[in-house]
Amino acid sequence: MFNKRYYYLIKIQYLGYRFHGWQKQPDVKTLHLMIDRTLKFILGDQKFKTLGAGRTDAMVSANEAALELFLYDKPIEDFDAFLQLFNHNLPQDIRALKIKEVDEKFNVIQDSKIKEYHYVFSEGSKNHPFCAPILSTILDSLDVELMKEGARLFEGTHNFKSYCYRATNKGEYIRTIGKSVITNNNIYTANFFPESTYVYKIRGKGFMRNQIRLMFGCLIKLGRGEVTLDYIASTLKDDSLEVMDYIAPASGLILHSLDFD
Repeated sequence: MFNKRYYYLIKIQYLGYRFHGWQKQPDVKTLHLMIDRTLKFILGDQKFKTLGAGRTDAMVSANEAALELFLYDKPIEDFDAFLQLFNHNLPQDIRALKIKEVDEKFNVIQDSKIKEYHYVFSEGSKNHPFCAPILSTILDSLDVELMKEGARLFEGTHNFKSYCYRATNKGEYIRTIGKSVITNNNIYTANFFPESTYVYKIRGKGFMRNQIRLMFGCLIKLGRGEVTLDYIASTLKDDSLEVMDYIAPASGLILHSLDFD
């Protein structure tokens, strides 16, 4: 018997600190597992499938992420009631923001146009432990002004092979970065945050495995005085053989926004 399918795009946000990333894995708690478990509870016997817009690493958070929900046989009749029930049963560190119906041509992975990630950090001293889920503490003193110059070097179209975890000779490493800047942080705040914090903002269509954390790891080394601006420029050339040896901690990284239009 033919089962009619219905398609929905759901925007979500989550604190990734206690999860082992998005993708389902044996014997560990992941975001996709908890979302599917919650949907199974509220949908009962109704058949469904979910697909995420991308995989985030363990401890990475999202201010705005997305998933596609495929429902069989029966549509959602009241979006507000569905969101209320969904959020009532989701863990406290996951929240559904909105839902809309899409058609069978929509693909949550291929149709995502632009992603903007933020990396929130401070430098020079140990922070309040409550900062740990979303603010990375770099204990070394950093030349943040020099790091701002280094961040700008990533903008444009470059070969990012040096910034891909376990890169091979078969991958596609030419990527375009629309924005790569470090600014004072006035987006994520709390009364236990240190007086001065910063946010690295990076925007592009798609990123490779650990790319942003490897890029920011290189910027940390620049701020420490271990590499130079010329070194960063050289790593973006087609003939670069450099392999990044420092990956920034995961807990400062946030998927800030995800655009489909």
